[in-house]
Amino acid sequence: MNGRVVRELGTVVDCEDRIEVEGRILSAPREFTYLILNKPVGVVTTMRDPQGRRTVADLLPAGTHAVPVGRLDYDTAGVLLLTDDGELANRLLHPRFGVAKTYRAEIDGRLSPEDVRRLHGGVRVPEFRAASAKVRVVAVRRGRSIVELTIHEGRNRQVRRMFQALGRRVLALTRTSFGPLRLGELPSGHLRRLTRRERTALERHRRPPEQSPRTKRDTTIT
Repeated sequence: MNGRVVRELGTVVDCEDRIEVEGRILSAPREFTYLILNKPVGVVTTMRDPQGRRTVADLLPAGTHAVPVGRLDYDTAGVLLLTDDGELANRLLHPRFGVAKTYRAEIDGRLSPEDVRRLHGGVRVPEFRAASAKVRVVAVRRGRSIVELTIHEGRNRQVRRMFQALGRRVLALTRTSFGPLRLGELPSGHLRRLTRRERTALERHRRPPEQSPRTKRDTTIT
């Protein structure tokens, strides 16, 4: 330590001390930043925009180095994780891990039982076939429906395109959860640091996904 051989157990070191073990310099573990943002509609999920539109960077405190994990469309609101932990971010976005993402969509009209079946089975859009989704119709009123949809993919404008394939237009869309992260009562445009429990829940994604038997999906239509 600092050019001196340490032989005493329990020696206390400081982050500024130079620690060398078998010729290798050790560095103090980096403390990463983990933030959750309630992204408003009309904000681009990038750190800068050549068109001069408002970006998520405009909502962050000065000096924050965290960047978005994935994207939310310009016209989609809700949960957005930001971090400078690149390893975790890559795993959360990797299809192998299949991180669940739940959206609340307001659509025109109402879903038929056949529409629900197609969403469960994996509806096909022109460019791809979406994987199966969990569906819950929350409310139907005045020719509109509120639908909760959980998917495990992250294709461009996927939820909107899935409903479009059913002939339904999405009038408003909010992502209410991303993995273990929940929107809760966080106001639009505001952010907060993740709780210790949320960070612990995210840590499981550093490990290879466990193989679990396929479970039956439930649908509730009200």
